[in-house]
Amino acid sequence: MCHTVTKLMEDLSVNALVHELDRDPRGKEMERALLKMLGGRGPAVPAVFIGGKLVGGTNRVMSLHLSGELVPMLKNAASKLIVFPSKLDLGINKTAMAERVSRLSTEKAAVIFTRSQCPMCHTVSSLFSELGVCAAVHELDRDPRGREMEKELARRLGRAPPVPAVFVGGNLIGSTDKVMALHLAGKLVPMLKAAGAIWL
Repeated sequence: MCHTVTKLMEDLSVNALVHELDRDPRGKEMERALLKMLGGRGPAVPAVFIGGKLVGGTNRVMSLHLSGELVPMLKNAASKLIVFPSKLDLGINKTAMAERVSRLSTEKAAVIFTRSQCPMCHTVSSLFSELGVCAAVHELDRDPRGREMEKELARRLGRAPPVPAVFVGGNLIGSTDKVMALHLAGKLVPMLKAAGAIWL
């Protein structure tokens, strides 16, 4: 349910401040306080505040959205939104996103995760095209779940921003610096051929 609410806010282009209670030393105390504010009706999360006022949990937020009241409320509050998510949903979300990235990275012999306005992404994509590689290109800024995927890629690469992130044969090769280094060393084309990304 926490993921449902945070995902909705992302889709509405709301830059919400998210507090992960399971990662806060005083998370349990905060959860009890939120439950009290909600009138003792559980669960306490997600608890959504807009403009400093408690709106409620998932049911209330979705009800406002379906009735067309949520967007005007967010605009009036200048998007001062706070979401308190739970530990369980966050764990499921991360696992699901890792699985999604793994699935997409193996859909073709060469896969590139990019952003549409990223010069380095364009450089790598152009290089692959010149080499005769028909890579699957995923533009994260045009994907509804792009931000979450970007976090997962950053975790795997150990760096941010994580784009371009290049996979060959389902294996993460790296970003621009690694790809160009392999190309200059004469190792990229053999790697692409071995993965079936180049047939000639």
